[in-house]
Amino acid sequence: MDWDEETERRVKKGIELFKEGYNCSQAVTMTFADWYNVPAGLMARISASFGGGIGRMRETCGTASGMFMLAGLEVASEKADKVIKAKNYETVQRLAADFKKETGSIICRDLLKGYIKDVSTAPKPDERTDEYYKKRPCVRMVELAIRIYMNYLREKEDEKR
Repeated sequence: MDWDEETERRVKKGIELFKEGYNCSQAVTMTFADWYNVPAGLMARISASFGGGIGRMRETCGTASGMFMLAGLEVASEKADKVIKAKNYETVQRLAADFKKETGSIICRDLLKGYIKDVSTAPKPDERTDEYYKKRPCVRMVELAIRIYMNYLREKEDEKR
């Protein structure tokens, strides 16, 4: 597999999903639905509540939450297994650290500071207009989360060799 080509394809798909109106978390998780053989509609429903920093409360960035959900598909067990649970937590912390290294935070309201004066937590989502996309970093966050996750998958694959 050409990882760079695959990464660019997935970044493009994630941005398209976000611009179609899916929330930031959905855009990240749905981009990998085929990777995990999960129906895109199911992935959309599972991640629906995590947009806008979890239900638009501006807490953990939805793109980061999307990566963490994907980590559950990559490193988890259907049984209670402390070893696997620790590996999952290690993976999530690594993804969070990579995200923070690029952005300074995984908190939605922090990421929006400097872009939006009044960071609203009202449950009604903003209209998706050209102005909406210009005044927030969300498209960049979708791209970044996908790149970080693809890099993680690539490194994991390299370790197998």
